[in-house]
Amino acid sequence: MKYDVIVIGAGLGGLECACLLSQAGRSVLVLEQKHQVGGCLQSYRRRGLDYDTGFHYVGGLGEGQSLHEALARLGLLDLPWHRLDEAYDRITLGDRTFSLVQGFDAFAETLAAEFPAEREALHRYAALLEEATHSLAMNPADGDAWLETGAWDYLEATFRDPLLRQVLSGNALRMELRRESLPLFTFAHCNAGYVESSWRLRGPGSQIINRLAAQVRAHGGDIRCRAEVCELVEKDGRLVAARCTDGEVYEADTFISDLHPAVTCRLLRESRVLRKSYRRRMDTQPNTVGMFTASYRLRPQALRYFNHNHYVYAQPDVWTACRGEGPVEAVMVSCRVPEDGTDFTRQVDLLTPMTWKRCLSWADTTVGHRGEAYLDMKRQVADECLALAERVIPGLSEMVDDDCYTSTPLTYRDYTGTPDGSAYGLRKDHHEPLTVLLSPRTPVPNLLLTGQSLMLHGLQGVTMTAFQTCGIVTGGNL
Repeated sequence: MKYDVIVIGAGLGGLECACLLSQAGRSVLVLEQKHQVGGCLQSYRRRGLDYDTGFHYVGGLGEGQSLHEALARLGLLDLPWHRLDEAYDRITLGDRTFSLVQGFDAFAETLAAEFPAEREALHRYAALLEEATHSLAMNPADGDAWLETGAWDYLEATFRDPLLRQVLSGNALRMELRRESLPLFTFAHCNAGYVESSWRLRGPGSQIINRLAAQVRAHGGDIRCRAEVCELVEKDGRLVAARCTDGEVYEADTFISDLHPAVTCRLLRESRVLRKSYRRRMDTQPNTVGMFTASYRLRPQALRYFNHNHYVYAQPDVWTACRGEGPVEAVMVSCRVPEDGTDFTRQVDLLTPMTWKRCLSWADTTVGHRGEAYLDMKRQVADECLALAERVIPGLSEMVDDDCYTSTPLTYRDYTGTPDGSAYGLRKDHHEPLTVLLSPRTPVPNLLLTGQSLMLHGLQGVTMTAFQTCGIVTGGNL
């Protein structure tokens, strides 16, 4: 059978593309190399509890907000979303804690109460975030300045108070903070939706993936796991088939890759149209930092559920603390909404940036076969995360019910195929605006890209990118 579209990779972006195109009447096949779909939105179950691998919260789901219509189209809006407190994120720097609140005016006024001399600048920044949720979300034709301006440069130019600059960056474990490269475009868009409104799921993040897969199948699409594509076959300048490691060959008119762009290029072993310069660009552009996660099972009724996220820093310089190069200096604390009818959570996740360099000693190993030194490293980092989290949750270590499940950039590499275990895909650099917005189009006319490396990462960024990718396939008729 020849398909209209073959989607390679069943992460969020791949499944969203398959869902939209199957809804539009296209015959769609999704090929996933692993035994289950989901990518970074996979969940796993241990001793009766579900643990998430990547999803913690999302912004902009309210009616008329930036992600509402998209999730409605994808059939995701009726999942058990749980709105966070007005103060959705709390930032602890030293002995002071600051709140980031929902609503653009409230966001500015709450911080202005702490920094009264910056009130006018805060309202200008809030207006910029609100603009990001509307006019520039995925079509930044008027936003060259956003692409070419560094986020840190903008903060320095806008706010006189150095502490306020750090507070405004304090929940930015959602992206890679690098003074020398992070574009204002990325910084603003990765913050804006959460100020609109912030939500987490009651239950595992895999509900998103399971719903998308069900939608694909309900509209006649096919999803095949353990189907690892090893080659994209080109003929007369166009792709004609995907060849899998098991020998199966699948033909299609159009191909969409949800894989990392460099990995996608390697699948075209021989190409007449994929230029060496394009391959080199995808291969040499650096990847963003990875993430270390420690997921703790807690004793029953040990910790009351808190309906926000807490970011804790060992030092006041957030941008340095988020480098992930040495001892833990930054941690995000997030907990699971209770599902047992009580006011107590059973799970806490602690996240901190981790560079690929810290994992190099085990780069040639596989899951479950990395040795005792690797386990020792994970235990040490988990203990450092726990110690930092206890600054805001005293006695947390005493609440733990023995179980702690950890992951490193190596884990992400092996389960998602992302080079260097990158948490946010290819690095964006405001000095090179072409790296900030990578087009879904490739030199091969019927090969398109989707996923977090193109424009924006996270659920919102990947979702809007999927709509753009599918719009190219359908001529804008979605």
